[in-house]
Amino acid sequence: MGRAKEPQLVKTFVGMLTARLSLLPQVNSLLQERLGPIDIESDTLDFSYTRYYEEEMGTGLKRRFLGFHHLAPPDRLVEVKLFTNELEQILAEEGKRLVNLDPGYLTAAKVVLASTKDYAHRLYLGSGIYGEVALVYQGRRFQVLPWTYPDYRSEVYHRFFKQLRTAYLTQIAIKGT
Repeated sequence: MGRAKEPQLVKTFVGMLTARLSLLPQVNSLLQERLGPIDIESDTLDFSYTRYYEEEMGTGLKRRFLGFHHLAPPDRLVEVKLFTNELEQILAEEGKRLVNLDPGYLTAAKVVLASTKDYAHRLYLGSGIYGEVALVYQGRRFQVLPWTYPDYRSEVYHRFFKQLRTAYLTQIAIKGT
């Protein structure tokens, strides 16, 4: 019989999507107040994978990822998703979001995203939040799954997550010594 034990800490990240890059410094600051210092930041990436957000947020969308230094228990993802949803509403104008915030976490083996929407491949985490494994790390690279979003299939995203994974592995090695 297996024994329940505390899970290993994870590395939190947030994907930010917006057409208004001028908002990102404010969003960075608000996220750092809650999640602590940023230690990894992606380049600003073009987002042309879907037009799903354009009606609400406009055209010319850009994506940027932030990785946070402090490791956290994986069940903190629920709290982080509720917080990012709140930030989206605070920053909205006339009921439309100006920024979409997608939190998740990374372990040595996977990238997990939070969602408010249930689906066959998502597990309920609590407080109306679901989690899904978006990428798995096997064979020295990230592998996609049948439900992986088109943008998360891209090599540019995989490069960011490799950088985040390297930082994470360094952190857990230091903690383990």
